[in-house]
Amino acid sequence: MAADEMTALTRRRYDRQARLYDYMNGPMERLVFADWRRRLWAMVEGTRILEVGVGTGINFPFYPRDARVTAIDFSEGMLAQARANAARQGVPVDLQQMDCQALEFPDESFDAVVATWVFCSVPDPVIGLREVGRVCHRDGKVFLLEHVRSESWFGWVMDLLNPVIVRMTGANINRRTVENVLRAGLRFESVESYAFGIVKLMVLRPGRAFEAPLGVG
Repeated sequence: MAADEMTALTRRRYDRQARLYDYMNGPMERLVFADWRRRLWAMVEGTRILEVGVGTGINFPFYPRDARVTAIDFSEGMLAQARANAARQGVPVDLQQMDCQALEFPDESFDAVVATWVFCSVPDPVIGLREVGRVCHRDGKVFLLEHVRSESWFGWVMDLLNPVIVRMTGANINRRTVENVLRAGLRFESVESYAFGIVKLMVLRPGRAFEAPLGVG
């Protein structure tokens, strides 16, 4: 399938589930995910921040109060929910429909770029990550919270289940995101692993990298 066709298909999958997305993910958000999101956003610095893949706005409660946040998503259905949530919560955010594989911002536009559970869904994650690095200031940082393919035997289970999961949700559960980060030319500043290594909280810098830190594969 061509890249533009895959992007359109993924967009339709997220448009389809947008209205129920918060309800479907609510239990796991309250039990686990919110703590990881809070940990990530506590690290974010700068006044110009881009959130890639804002979805329904689940990260709104964690936005830094003194920052100007631009948040994008390629799904109009998800953005509709985000606009409603931003209005209800009183969150000042510039919401825009945009594909992270082709960001419409000049180079070095942002002090920090943040994405949570996003690059499991981007049709070409390496292109998306390169774009993220391009729009991040050379002295800025990129913050990712992603689930990745397990390096244990469970990785084979994830491979087996992935075709069904991606058709249902749009998210690939077996992406090798650490490798994709390196292929995109970003360099690691730090990595934290959770859930037996399946979840990675990554702090990155724009610029060329040739190897990942020990234990983050």
